[in-house]
Amino acid sequence: MFRIFAILLLSVSISLNANAAVKGGIQKNEDIKNYNQIIDSKTGKGIPDAKVTAPALKFVTITDSEGRFDLNAKINAPTILSVQKDGYKPFSMTINKSDREPLIIGIEKTAAKDIIVETDMIHLGDNSYSINSANASDFASKSIGAFYSKDFNIPKFGSKQTAYLTIGSIIGIDTLMARQAGQSKVQTTFASPAEIYCNGNKICELQINGDNQQIPLPKGVIKQGEKNTVTIKAGKNLFQTAYIDYDDIEFTNLSVEIK
Repeated sequence: MFRIFAILLLSVSISLNANAAVKGGIQKNEDIKNYNQIIDSKTGKGIPDAKVTAPALKFVTITDSEGRFDLNAKINAPTILSVQKDGYKPFSMTINKSDREPLIIGIEKTAAKDIIVETDMIHLGDNSYSINSANASDFASKSIGAFYSKDFNIPKFGSKQTAYLTIGSIIGIDTLMARQAGQSKVQTTFASPAEIYCNGNKICELQINGDNQQIPLPKGVIKQGEKNTVTIKAGKNLFQTAYIDYDDIEFTNLSVEIK
């Protein structure tokens, strides 16, 4: 699994133009030790040319030859940070405005049977949500509708192995459990959980927001060596009866791992 280490001190200070992409970089002064870094979780070596993004902030940068990058973006709320690099599993984490220390983030190389399903940021719902919704200020895109479906192939694997669907990061879930956990600030209502389906079969409900949530794919549901379909459905406002009010959520970095 990945490792996250926090060291030294980082100050993030740049203001963002709502329509412009913010590009990060690395100062060339080798004496400066105050930087973030993407490393190989096994070797500990820095990974060059990894793409680091914070979609809600329109921030994007590429790591230097030692895997270093500046996070020169103003963070006012919990924000999804995503890392992509060919040959490695997509990685994402939610960083908080209170974070002050640079990050050293270890990412893993993909294994032969790892499947990358989705790396884009996907927004489900109806684009109508409260400012008190869980991480609503971090939403990066418009809704594609109430559900998302994607096909992928699962290779055949051993009887003692299990396939897991991993959701890199998910925000916006406004269930009662999310409110009790302090994630949602909506006090007058709450939503049903988001639902996960595989090949038309419901396999999981998501009650809380978070990073790297792993969901086992039942062997009686998946089709080894064939095409499979994963579907994620947004929850609904349980206190609205006049019409269907979908819970707006966003997620990124769907993958399937066999272990």
